[in-house]
Amino acid sequence: MKTVLITGAASGLGWSLSQQAFALGYRVIMVDMDADLLVSRTDALTKKDPARVMFRSLDVTDSNAVQALVRWVHGDDISLDLLINNAGITHRSLASKTHMAVFRRVMAVDWQAPVELTIGFLPLLKKSQGGIINIGSMAGWMPVLGRAGYCSAKSALGQFFEVLRGEMARDGVHILMVYPGFLDTPIDTNALGHDGRPASHKRSMVGDMRTPEWMAQLVFSSYAKKKKRLFPDRFTWFASLLWRLWPDLYQRMMQRKFASELNQ
Repeated sequence: MKTVLITGAASGLGWSLSQQAFALGYRVIMVDMDADLLVSRTDALTKKDPARVMFRSLDVTDSNAVQALVRWVHGDDISLDLLINNAGITHRSLASKTHMAVFRRVMAVDWQAPVELTIGFLPLLKKSQGGIINIGSMAGWMPVLGRAGYCSAKSALGQFFEVLRGEMARDGVHILMVYPGFLDTPIDTNALGHDGRPASHKRSMVGDMRTPEWMAQLVFSSYAKKKKRLFPDRFTWFASLLWRLWPDLYQRMMQRKFASELNQ
């Protein structure tokens, strides 16, 4: 039986990925910081097959907790076949007004945690000839106003794993980078404001709003086909291309589309 470990597994895209993995026959290790929600989610799956569900509640930015998780998986002699770095956080605030603590928090969740988890689990993934799926964002490919910290973290995430891909080309570990556009998940509902409290204004967006269920199915389908990168939203992919070819035009369009962000 193949085993997948998913972070941010109790809500949004993480919960959809957990259900999809379970339906595909994986043993699922669900990791989330919301202990109560995590228990209720795992209960829903254990009713179907308790032997295929495990869970741990922890904050992925807590290095001690992450290392304890790594030791637990190693110690239980679990053959880890897939790591999905899904846990994420964003903010909606102008860069000039955002407290450094917010930038540090976003970077810790969106870059540090995936890197630390990956390094910790690499020996197991090499042994199983398994893989890593990272949930990035199109915001890592192009600037999005009011998301300076999020764009930076997701850009760093992509760069790190593209380097790792090249360095591990001979080790048999497959890496899929996923670059969604806007998904109907709690990540934006729980977005931080400039001072670390919940953002007070609604998000601006471009393109279509997609469901996490649609995204989860596409992620596993792409992984099965050994794709290296997944750009599921053509509109945001086109926007990122526009940014590279005509950056000044892109900036003008972004300033119009996200004008409400400039007033915060």
